[in-house]
Amino acid sequence: MKGKASSIWLSFLMGSLLSAEQTGPPRRVLCADDSKKILAIVDAKGEVEWSHTVGPIHGAQVLSNGNLLFQVNWTRLVEVSMDDKKQVVWEYDAKKHAPSGKGVEIHAFQRLENGDTMIAESGTCRILEVTPKGEIRKEFPMKVNHPSTHSDTRQVVKLPNGQYLAAHERDGTVREYDANGAAVWEYEVPLFDRKPAPGHGVAAYGNAVFGIQRLPNGNTLIGCGNGHRVLEVSPAKEIVWKLEASDLPGIELAWICGVKRLPNGNTRFINCHAGPQNPQMIEVDAQKKIVWTMKDFVHFGNSMPVGLVIEE
Repeated sequence: MKGKASSIWLSFLMGSLLSAEQTGPPRRVLCADDSKKILAIVDAKGEVEWSHTVGPIHGAQVLSNGNLLFQVNWTRLVEVSMDDKKQVVWEYDAKKHAPSGKGVEIHAFQRLENGDTMIAESGTCRILEVTPKGEIRKEFPMKVNHPSTHSDTRQVVKLPNGQYLAAHERDGTVREYDANGAAVWEYEVPLFDRKPAPGHGVAAYGNAVFGIQRLPNGNTLIGCGNGHRVLEVSPAKEIVWKLEASDLPGIELAWICGVKRLPNGNTRFINCHAGPQNPQMIEVDAQKKIVWTMKDFVHFGNSMPVGLVIEE
């Protein structure tokens, strides 16, 4: 009976952890998890509206034409119609374009206003702009001190001023490149007097930077990866706002991925690899008070680096 009771208690505990719930106003989200090999839109009631099978994935973009741009693996990028047909209307495979003998992975991409697609390649360590016909219109090398086919970059974005902002994970550094590819600004994410520790969960530690956003005030919002924190840094490299795990009672932070400062001043970010007891998406106000969380271990798992709120 004791063993049976323990089994019942374990089942109850796991059932309570592997749940789908939101705190605060319920929202429609688009998330992707490579442990469950799924990219899905889940409505505010927790029902799946649309889904697609994926492999390793670090990004997705809802396009103005209603299609979705995302990875199906580390090298192949696709634009897919968000209907029952799930038609591939455009694709780019980095393996077909990489220089001979070079390993390559894609971790960042962005559909630009002119219809081209900005792609950051790790391994080849270059930023490309590719036309709808698949032709490379623009190309320049990035600066990397510790080359890694898997970790040269995480998020990379083209800014409204025509420059590029890149999170270099292995270097632990955010760099800005001008329109010609010259590095014009960089910020090395601090370790805050703590020694690095391996792994991906809450016990791991480092400065493997992942998420970035250039704010209207010129500051840069940074998701510090396994640094368990979010930073807002000025052009003079001063930390003007910081969110740490200790700021959120009852929540552990692990690998901070995408970050977004909202028009109302709130900050939303992805908390990956933190385990089923912690939310995967969190939103806080300027005073670091939690206003919304999402935890969904029914549809997604513990490797969910992609999470977007689809604004109504």
